[in-house]
Amino acid sequence: MAQESWPSPGYNNRAITDAEYEQLAARFSDNGIDGTPDDAPVVTAGLGLTVNVRTNVLGSVRGHAWRSGSSTVTLAVAANSSGLTRVDRVVLRLDRSTWTVRAVVKQGTPGAGVPTLTQQTGTTGVYEVLLANVSVPSGATSVTVTRGERYIGTRVRPATSEPLTDPNPVLGEMRWETDTKRLRLYDGEEVRTLHHRTPAMVIDSPFTGWSNETASVLEARPGFVSLRLGSFQRTARGLDHTVNSRLPVLIPAAYRHPTRDQFGIVYITGAQIGRVTVMAKNNALGGQVYLTQHPDIDVGDRILSSTISWVVDY
Repeated sequence: MAQESWPSPGYNNRAITDAEYEQLAARFSDNGIDGTPDDAPVVTAGLGLTVNVRTNVLGSVRGHAWRSGSSTVTLAVAANSSGLTRVDRVVLRLDRSTWTVRAVVKQGTPGAGVPTLTQQTGTTGVYEVLLANVSVPSGATSVTVTRGERYIGTRVRPATSEPLTDPNPVLGEMRWETDTKRLRLYDGEEVRTLHHRTPAMVIDSPFTGWSNETASVLEARPGFVSLRLGSFQRTARGLDHTVNSRLPVLIPAAYRHPTRDQFGIVYITGAQIGRVTVMAKNNALGGQVYLTQHPDIDVGDRILSSTISWVVDY
């Protein structure tokens, strides 16, 4: 068989069948409802053995649009006198015999749990998408509805980290930042980093009175950073135990904790210990690392550090 593509002038004069449209459009959007879980349920219990589908709901099944309409759709639920509870499902069903999508009740079997969704992907048959589960006890005169909508998602779009790239993100929207190599998600409040694997960063920053003997290294992963402070030697005058001293290290702005200083233990020549403080972003000394508790330190004394980690969004 020769290669084909559609729609095109050379293929059936640009006309396509419903089946061909589905093959083309099935991945234009996800199957489900246009909205978010914060919206009202699509399906609620009605009077007696009925359920109601609320108005003006838009959905998609295999690329076929569905709208509930401007008035409530009421669907009947079959009576149950079996002696066992039955669970039905309300589904959006694409029926390829008519190429229409409708909300319908898919009846379950008493005592057998929820019925399986039918999701046929050929050119015939049906494809069902869940809206809700309906519990029908034996002899019941009313039903209980458990919402189960699936929502149309958004695609991962290529972007940069510039704020003007996407000033109005949509809930659930994902982006791949080509300049920072970050995968990010908008959660309704802010864009958060899901994946970012930066190379290890040497963050030595020469400062009077100290030399860097071993490099200080920062490694960042989504949600946290790990700082391995290096080793330092006192090179200028001795340091009194009452004096805080900045060490030759500087944390890059993007990796500073936004509000809390971080603390770590260091070992000092003579089998002594001290404490270092990593200043938070909101501190006037943000990103600087200070020796804040220590004994008297003489010229030539050394400081050996441990690893410090903290949470951060970047």
